[in-house]
Amino acid sequence: MTDSSRFIKDLTDHRAAIRAAAAKALGIAGATEALPALLTALHDDNTKVRSESALALGKIGDSEAVPALISRIGDRETDVRLSAMKALGKIKDRSAVVPLIICLNDRDMVIRVGAIETLAVLGDPQATGPLRTMLQDRFSDVREAAQQAIARITKQR
Repeated sequence: MTDSSRFIKDLTDHRAAIRAAAAKALGIAGATEALPALLTALHDDNTKVRSESALALGKIGDSEAVPALISRIGDRETDVRLSAMKALGKIKDRSAVVPLIICLNDRDMVIRVGAIETLAVLGDPQATGPLRTMLQDRFSDVREAAQQAIARITKQR
């Protein structure tokens, strides 16, 4: 049994800590063969497992994971949403731009900042207009992130 096949098996362990550790290990290993199991783990009942699975998918970098990661940016848990955003930024698939722009309207300031940072990484000019509206946000962290994102996107052109 290879290390990755053992970790893939561990994704179904009854203990959440083992499942989360397995997802993390698969991401570190860049185990592309774990893609189907990690996609399934994105729906785990445990927040940490979902979060680590999203991060692992980002490290693996397969664009096949993008639709599932986009769905996780709507997760009920902030950590999972941020992990999915981070993963989308690593994969750099521009199909995530519009869903991330929608996240700019989220009530949670942390989610808005996460979306802004991921939009900056993706570098799609269509995000510039919505990011400019974030310069009026009531939270300085959001305003600063938007300013940096706009600068990064315009510099990439």
